[in-house]
Amino acid sequence: MFELGNIRKMISEWGKPVQYTLPLNNNLEPGTKVAMNDLVGKDIRIRFTGAINCVATGKKIKKSFGEGLSYDAWKSSPMAVESIINPELDKAHLGEGIRDLDWERERHVRPHFVYLALTDHVKVGVTRDLSIPSRWIDQGAWKAMRFAETPYRQKSGLIEKELKAHISDKTNWRKMLTNIRGENSLEEEYKRLKALLPKHLVQYVLPISEEEVVEIEYPVQSYPEKVKSIKLDTVPLIEKKLMGIRGQYLLFDDSSVINLRSHSGYQVSIETI
Repeated sequence: MFELGNIRKMISEWGKPVQYTLPLNNNLEPGTKVAMNDLVGKDIRIRFTGAINCVATGKKIKKSFGEGLSYDAWKSSPMAVESIINPELDKAHLGEGIRDLDWERERHVRPHFVYLALTDHVKVGVTRDLSIPSRWIDQGAWKAMRFAETPYRQKSGLIEKELKAHISDKTNWRKMLTNIRGENSLEEEYKRLKALLPKHLVQYVLPISEEEVVEIEYPVQSYPEKVKSIKLDTVPLIEKKLMGIRGQYLLFDDSSVINLRSHSGYQVSIETI
């Protein structure tokens, strides 16, 4: 097996365990797709060719911003619009776009969910309807549930902003990759947080009787006690045994890990050895 192309975010499909596929594009054109679960437990080689292409324009760049963008695209592309990080700032439902109204309306003026996800602790997040359960998987959660549903992104952002005063919105990736599991009850967190919301937002909270807590299983043979993050810029050749995949990370037998999503646009070859 030998595959060459530009990294894109791994695609996850629900399964026991989650099934991962890594797209390797020909710059902006679709390329091959690597079935990553098949590589777990095998010695693999990942070689960075030194080329990085902007995922928005295809332009060759020396450094990427915001998961594969050139600096110019990062400053101008709707893929890096501020409401991606702070959804309460979105105004597409009002007919106002920050960078590209059509792009923002298509993605943000549609049903969105506020969710609760559990790794070592419970966190709150926002995602559109089409990104469940992949959003939970990308964050490496081992349990998750929907909390509220809104007709557009900004309203979910307002709920998340209220809840962030009482609960984290961040994932501790080091604890997640060493499989430190919180045992919090998501149902109890649901009840606690619902009681903290102002009346004008409580109407969007979903009935708990209808919401299932989902437990997620990852293709990991063994977890390290400690992790060391590596990047292709400083380690352009990786020759290690792949022990597992969680979130958007590959876990190797020497306790090193790499976040493939942060290397979007990097041209690499992947093969078994």
